[in-house]
Amino acid sequence: MDNKVMYNLTYGLFILTAREGDKDNGCIVNTVSQVTTEPNRIVVAVNKKNYTHDMIVRTGVFNVSILTENSKFETYKHWGFQSGADVDKVEAITYQRAENGVIYMAGETNAYLSAKVVTATDLGTHTLFLADVTDGAVLSEDSSVTYSYYQKNIKTAPADTGKKEGYICTVCGYIYEGAVLPDDFVCPWCKHPASDFKRIE
Repeated sequence: MDNKVMYNLTYGLFILTAREGDKDNGCIVNTVSQVTTEPNRIVVAVNKKNYTHDMIVRTGVFNVSILTENSKFETYKHWGFQSGADVDKVEAITYQRAENGVIYMAGETNAYLSAKVVTATDLGTHTLFLADVTDGAVLSEDSSVTYSYYQKNIKTAPADTGKKEGYICTVCGYIYEGAVLPDDFVCPWCKHPASDFKRIE
């Protein structure tokens, strides 16, 4: 099977944020959907390797900032290619704080949602959080970014790889150097599996 067939499903890109004690953090996710209107509930699937995942498990509260077509690749790198366990992602950036105490991004987004977890379902590599929407606001009229738009218009082309032997992640551009890519390899930047890598020609 060609795993890239999954790229043709339509979905957006979002900044998922959480707060635990004095620590603010967030990550990029692509699976946020409204599942009911009464009660107003959403689901979000979060990779267990993300530091934000564990914060949500412990606190049960999160915000979703909906990214727009005007968002920049640097934003995706900032929130998606480094771990909040290693760096302070909110240092030297502009953000707002919602009534639930969790931050949201007002720039490069068109809305935010605040949510409280109702249930958490173990999906193996991810946890699916079902949550009540507790607050939210429209921030701009800019169009929401889709994954397809991100791939075609926002993601930068991989840097010149020269004569390196290895594999490149087709999602984020991370380069794995080596003759053989392990079948169970997971991209350290975007958490995609080995099937999303291609050999460097």
